[in-house]
Amino acid sequence: MRSAVWLIERPRWFKRFFLIANDLVLLTIALWAAYSLRLSQFYIPESFGMILLMAAAPIIGVITFHMRGLYKLVTRYIGPEGTTRIYVAVIIAVLAWALLVLLSGIKGHPRSVVVIYGLIAAGLIRLSRQWAGSLLLKAAPQHKPVSFDERKNVIIYGAGTMGIQLLRALNETNQFNMVAFIDNSPSLAGQVVHGVKVLRPGKIGKVITTENVKEVLLAMPSALRSERRAAIKALEPFPVVVKTLPALEEIASGRVEVSDLRPIEVEDLLGRDPVAPELELLTGHVKDKVVMITGAGGSIGSELTRQLLELGPKTLILFELSEVALYEIDMEIEELKWRRAKEPEAAPLADTKIVPVLGSVLDRKLVARTISNYDVEVIYHAAAYKHVPLVEVNPFTGLQNNTFGTLTLAEAAKEARVERFVLVSSDKAVRPTNVMGASKRLAELILQALAEPHGTTVFTMVRFGNVLDSSGSVVRRFRNQIQAGGPVTVTHPEIIRYFMSIPEAAQLVIQAGAMASGGEVFVLDMGTPVKIDDLARTMVRLSGLEVRDDDNQDGDIAIEYIGLRRGEKLYEELLIGENTTGTSHPRIFKNSEPVLAHAELVAALERLDDAIQRHDEADLQEMLRATVEGYKPGGTGHPASVKDEWQPVSRMLH
Repeated sequence: MRSAVWLIERPRWFKRFFLIANDLVLLTIALWAAYSLRLSQFYIPESFGMILLMAAAPIIGVITFHMRGLYKLVTRYIGPEGTTRIYVAVIIAVLAWALLVLLSGIKGHPRSVVVIYGLIAAGLIRLSRQWAGSLLLKAAPQHKPVSFDERKNVIIYGAGTMGIQLLRALNETNQFNMVAFIDNSPSLAGQVVHGVKVLRPGKIGKVITTENVKEVLLAMPSALRSERRAAIKALEPFPVVVKTLPALEEIASGRVEVSDLRPIEVEDLLGRDPVAPELELLTGHVKDKVVMITGAGGSIGSELTRQLLELGPKTLILFELSEVALYEIDMEIEELKWRRAKEPEAAPLADTKIVPVLGSVLDRKLVARTISNYDVEVIYHAAAYKHVPLVEVNPFTGLQNNTFGTLTLAEAAKEARVERFVLVSSDKAVRPTNVMGASKRLAELILQALAEPHGTTVFTMVRFGNVLDSSGSVVRRFRNQIQAGGPVTVTHPEIIRYFMSIPEAAQLVIQAGAMASGGEVFVLDMGTPVKIDDLARTMVRLSGLEVRDDDNQDGDIAIEYIGLRRGEKLYEELLIGENTTGTSHPRIFKNSEPVLAHAELVAALERLDDAIQRHDEADLQEMLRATVEGYKPGGTGHPASVKDEWQPVSRMLH
């Protein structure tokens, strides 16, 4: 072991010299053994010419090995590809030596010696590399020897390319005992891959129990989200920690490392199979345009910023109220541009000018000056107070920002003849039970009223539900509560919500905005709603823990029901009316919603503004009831209605 440590610390040229010397000795031994086996006696060369011929074999061998790049391989991580390269190099070296034997003219030379020499040489060279690699791995500073009993029993779910690469990485650490592969493929069932048996998913429970498996490693491409979800669902009943790998294309090094493993994220639980974006829709109203994003530092705003930057706008204006959030997204974009410039193989970013603007959308002068000074052509309005409980106890501030902020921005956009104005709305705007939802519906009504059939500015809005892992989301709260040892708090056992990943939501917002002709409400297909209680229990189980309840008093994490908060619904809706039609995109739908006449809306907003200025909540609530269709403050929905809502928008069309 000391010699291995000593060798690791030597310069690269010394290690190559050591390998060359090793190969010269082994090839000489292989050749001598081949002659001795063929002649059934210890062979002694009979002539000086024969000595030269035998001496040429190992020299030809190391020259061939050098030319084939064997001495550039890292011995510790030689793997199957390196083994194949060794065998090919040995074959070439043996054939070259056989040609020399033929040209030498020495008569009576046994032809079978060539074959025997090749077989022995290939075996000795491969075994020497395998032995040296094992010794060097154990001696490496980062390697901690682990006894067989201390090694962790694990299962790899997925016996494809990712699974095999992961197995190699695990074997190199010597800290894991691979019990089995699990794979759905009928052709792989019962087969052995790299010494590990492949089993069908139906046998996973028995293997986990009999082998005391505590971790299952998911090695499936992220593009096959439906298969990943099926695998995760199959693992839910078992007390194991489930970890996963990113897609191969996301691993910059080109090979799977143990450090790439990460805990299961909520996207793995709820994510959907991706739909390729329509490039024409993405770039049509963005490329070479001056684009402004309000709320640019928020969950949706920041993702819109990232995605829009890739589409080549001329100028990107980041409008944000929070100094911290604006600073972070501005620095992130600058770092991204710098990194792309340093990576020649990466797709270059367009020379987009980034303009950070710190301020509120209620600041009419700042908004108008920003739009005018930079000749803004497209606006994505994502600035809003979104947390229902906070807006419920701060209704005046919430309405000012969400409703009157939209009014200020929209009027400035119309005056400046901005080409396109896209409002990021919410499913809470549909028959709202809280001020936040009512404020977003009022914002929609404002855009509908401002939209003119042949107006210069196209006003439109995009409505969707919760985004996964956004700031303040239930997913983040559950994760933190589980890490703290619980309990996990759920408001109601029957509450359900729609979910969508932040990148998918932002991408669909951009595409929906490009489809608009004016006044439409676009609805994103959120898929099937998720029962929050089920989500909490699944997150607990996939953390390798058990839920503590009446049926399992010895569980690890308790689920506590704390009751619906003020203004919170049991379920959310996406549509007010029934006039929903499809679009060219399978996950974007267009809905015709009720519209208030411009004069009626102006009068309602004036009274609402007066109530806000006087801090008269009673009058404010009365105005919301009179103006926002279906508004019932403090309502919670009812469990009997939940089943009727468990249909994606796409199914409602049939």
